[in-house]
Amino acid sequence: MVKEFLLSYTKLLVNNPDDISIEITEGDESFDEIVIFANSEDIGKLIGKEGRMINSIKTVISGCKAKGGKNYRVNIKASE
Repeated sequence: MVKEFLLSYTKLLVNNPDDISIEITEGDESFDEIVIFANSEDIGKLIGKEGRMINSIKTVISGCKAKGGKNYRVNIKASE
């Protein structure tokens, strides 16, 4: 559910939507790590001014915590 949402949402924000991919790694009991891979030109758009865009993405994902009980850590990296 989280992966599908992030994939569709982040593709709307960037210039190169085909370069977006998402990887979710299960961590210990307290959190899962979400890595958003994007074109290096689009990383600034995903972070936003003063980190506002990435913070809003994190806020929406924190709503998933209420349903699934997991915390998520979100990172953005340049795709290779």
